[in-house]
Amino acid sequence: MRSQWDCLLQNLGCWQGSFTHLSKQGEVLNDIPSETSLELKDDQSTMRQVVRRFYDGQPQDLVLEYRSLNKSTVFFENGAFSQGSLQFSPYSDFGAELGLIHGDCRMRIVILYKQSQLDSLTFIREHLPNSPTPERPALTLEALLGKWEGEAVTIAADWLEPESTPTTTEWKREGDRVNMSLQMSSPSGNQKFDSIAHVDPLNSHILHFQQSPQQISSQSQDLGIQTIFLPDGASITCPQAIVNRQQFRLSISWLLEPNLHQRMIRSYDSKGGWSSISLVTERKVG
Repeated sequence: MRSQWDCLLQNLGCWQGSFTHLSKQGEVLNDIPSETSLELKDDQSTMRQVVRRFYDGQPQDLVLEYRSLNKSTVFFENGAFSQGSLQFSPYSDFGAELGLIHGDCRMRIVILYKQSQLDSLTFIREHLPNSPTPERPALTLEALLGKWEGEAVTIAADWLEPESTPTTTEWKREGDRVNMSLQMSSPSGNQKFDSIAHVDPLNSHILHFQQSPQQISSQSQDLGIQTIFLPDGASITCPQAIVNRQQFRLSISWLLEPNLHQRMIRSYDSKGGWSSISLVTERKVG
């Protein structure tokens, strides 16, 4: 695998778009035009990052320069990345950013919690200048129904080499009930995770899971996990409240093409420590 720094370099350029602040139910609160530029300085070892947001037409800049990456930030070979808190505490602010990249487009979501409760969501859509790629349709449950096969690349917090695992995901719907299953194959054996969700009766773009998508047991505690379908083929899945001493995940997904779906999953263990980050790429096969 490329070095983390080389993976970061896949994000070079001036990314134009907007920061969309969402309610906890996915409703748009405001949309702020933006430009985020990443460029190497003349020494070829210092990254200069400028985040420019336009408030009522007036730019406000956040300028960062760095020569290395800290442990809270992890990149994949195609430039996809996640950064965030290394440790969850019920009494502190907690959050993470997850970002996917495809061709001349990027999609990022920032998830923030205060005192264990979901507090805010920021949805960032960006493209390189003069991008010919049109905005994708809003993601719907119907677009995910069926069988998907692909690969998960997982980077563990202890910085072991990335592990690649074949995956199969299947979505089924019966009325307002949704069944989602994920199967992962590895040399140590097969793992299967089953989840049941219901479509929100008032907001069809929200799924409420009866149990954590990361757990099989029907006896597991309900974490109030929800999936919100968003514009541009995106979605976010996260707990509405984080339960202390119980593992959890934050994830985003992006339907890049009708038959090509990508997900990023940031996992935390039962002690609240960040444990791994996975990038799942799957194609629809049925």
